[in-house]
This record gives sequence, C-alpha cells and structure tokens, in this order.
Amino acid sequence: MDYSHRKVKKQLRFTDPQGKPLAGKTIGLKQTNHEFLFGCGAFDFTPYVMGKEELKGLTDSWLELFNYGTLPVYWGMFEREEGKPATEMLMKTAQYLQGKNVKVKGHPLCWHTVCADWLMKYDNATIMKKQLERIEREVCGFKGVIDMWDVINEVVIMPIFDKYDNAITRICKEKGRVGLIREVFAKAHECNPDAVLLLNDFNTSINYEILIDGCLNAGVPISAIGIQSHQHQGYWGKEKLEEVLERFSSFGLPIHFTENTLISGDLMPAYIEDLNDWQVPDWPTTPEGEERQAREMEEMYRILFAHPLVQAITTWDFKDGAWLGAPSGFVRKDFSRKPSYEMLKKLIKEEWRTDTTVTTDAEGVAEVEAFKGEYELSAEGLKAAAVLTDEEPLTVKLES
Repeated sequence: MDYSHRKVKKQLRFTDPQGKPLAGKTIGLKQTNHEFLFGCGAFDFTPYVMGKEELKGLTDSWLELFNYGTLPVYWGMFEREEGKPATEMLMKTAQYLQGKNVKVKGHPLCWHTVCADWLMKYDNATIMKKQLERIEREVCGFKGVIDMWDVINEVVIMPIFDKYDNAITRICKEKGRVGLIREVFAKAHECNPDAVLLLNDFNTSINYEILIDGCLNAGVPISAIGIQSHQHQGYWGKEKLEEVLERFSSFGLPIHFTENTLISGDLMPAYIEDLNDWQVPDWPTTPEGEERQAREMEEMYRILFAHPLVQAITTWDFKDGAWLGAPSGFVRKDFSRKPSYEMLKKLIKEEWRTDTTVTTDAEGVAEVEAFKGEYELSAEGLKAAAVLTDEEPLTVKLES
C-alpha cells in the first residue's frame, strides 16, 4: 500500500546555537509522536486519575500505543442533576491526557441516548435553549484542553428513534435533522472557532450521505465526517471498507473512523438489529478469535492509513468487556495484551515510525524523508524538537 502521503520529504537546514551551519554532521531523527491520530476510548483514565491506582498498568499500556483519546461527556451521566455537571472530574482527566501529549476529543455534545432525564419536564423551546447552553458551557470551559468534539451523534435515526421518549428526539422532530445540526454546530463553532467539530453516525447508507450534503448546503461548519464501525457481527471486509471510503470521500472532508470494534470471541448473531439488544451473561475471548481480530484489524488499519482523507482511527474499547460485555479490546479483562495490541504496536511504533540519521552537506542541509509528526533531533551533544509537516522548508537550530 502507498503511505507516501503520510510522509514529508524536504530539505532541512541544521545550525548550531549561534546559527552556524552544522556542516558534514550526522543528525539523528527520532519520532516522538505521529501527526495521524491513532486513538482509543480513554474512559478508564477517569477512575485512574481520581485515585484507582490499580488501573495504572492498564493506562500505561494505553499510553504506550495511542496519541488520541475519546472521553465521555454524555449529558445524562455528566450532569445527572441539573446544574451539577462533573466538570472538575472531566477536566482533571483531560489535563492528565494532555500532559501525556495525547489529543482529547469529547463525545458527544448532543445525543438522544444517555440524555439528561431532567430535560423531559421542559417544553421544546426550553430544551433547545438548555442544549445550546450546555454546548457553550463545555466548549468554552474546556477550550485549550478539549478542542475536538463529536458535536451531535447519530442524527439519521434521531427523529424516528422510538425505543423511549427523550428530549433530543423531541426537538429533532420539531426542527428537522439539518435544522438541529445547524444550530448546535453554530453554537460550538461560535464558542471555539478553531475546534475540530464532527458529525458522527453509525449509519453508512445513502441516508447519511444525504444528511451530510444537506448540512453542507446549509453552511454547517463540519470539520470532519465521523464514521462508526462497530463490527460485533463480523468484519466489514476490504470491499465494504473501500466502498464506504469511496462514497464518503466525495465530500472532500477529512474522515475519522470514530468508533471501531472488532471481536475476539464468538460473533453476535446476524439477526440482531440493535447491538444493544444482545445481552449475554458471559462473552469470552478465544485464542482463535484473538488471531482473527488481529488479522482483521491489521487489514483495516492498513487500508485506512493508506487513504489520504482519513485523519484518525479510534478503536472504541481498550479492554474486553467495556461495552456490551464484548471481547472487543486490545487487552483482556486481566489487562494482559492480546495479539491485536502487539500487531498495532508494531505498525505504529516500528513500520510507520521514523528513527534514522541523515548527513548534512557543506551548508548544513540534508534531505529528510520521514513520517509526519513530532521529532527529537540530535547531533554531537546538541538537540532540538521539531514538527515535520508539509509546511515550508525548516531551519532547525540545535541547542546544547
């Protein structure tokens, strides 16, 4: 597969602390972080940050692999009682991850599921007002710590969702899908014009394409298209994956695979329509399932990493049993690492990472070809940090 678009190829000029060219020197380039967002659900960090030291091994394993984490901001859990949001807990968790050089995304600002039950006592106009106030509180309050949001989730089904009554479905029925999306995106963008704002959905049919098209025609400032890929009933496969990528690439927007799941045990039966309806007392991982999971995950990651519009991949569960009790993690329930963990570590830390040396010419210039991202540069006791991107050629001053 062609990964050339993931690399930068340019000339860099290296100087000493006085600005003198480092001529004829060997310069070490060691990548410390990727530009590409290799992500995973980061839900376990909150209990760890709040004092559960027994999770340290789990969170350390997570940090060894990922540079991007999704944190839960479900309204019904974040603000169980009106006016008492769990802001401090979320902020501590997000700041901890930020301190580990992890980009954080909040999920989601608006959704009909896990919605705040106390909203139900209000009329639609008041519900909408409180929804926009909630967006303003979170997007403004976490600015600089969380600058990426799933603004609204699963809108294709939202106005026809009939499992139970909820406040968000009510206002979506009244305003229409595009009408509601336009208002919540406008508020989020107003509060943080530099934020990455996603529309996110599990529906990959033409209905989602029509919705995106309607939003763009209405001027909705969508930064990236979020595609969920929960595959509890079996791997999509190369053909479907490439077909989905081709269709959603037509918009020319960045694509994030926001919620990816592959199972390392028995698959969920095909007749189940809503994944949440499959409830079993025990859903174990198996050796053969783990090998299958690693094999399928490797193919999927390679296909997505090779696609020029894909900017991020988030696997939803880091450990088994996190959602629906499924064996869907990179680690087992005892935190031991599965073959999928070792496979992805090899891709991210070895095959798709640059650790090399270059030699400068008489002007201190060297041709560099490297995966885009953050680097430590070094030569004869001098060092510097640099970000290698497609921007103009750099002059890098190494300091003692």
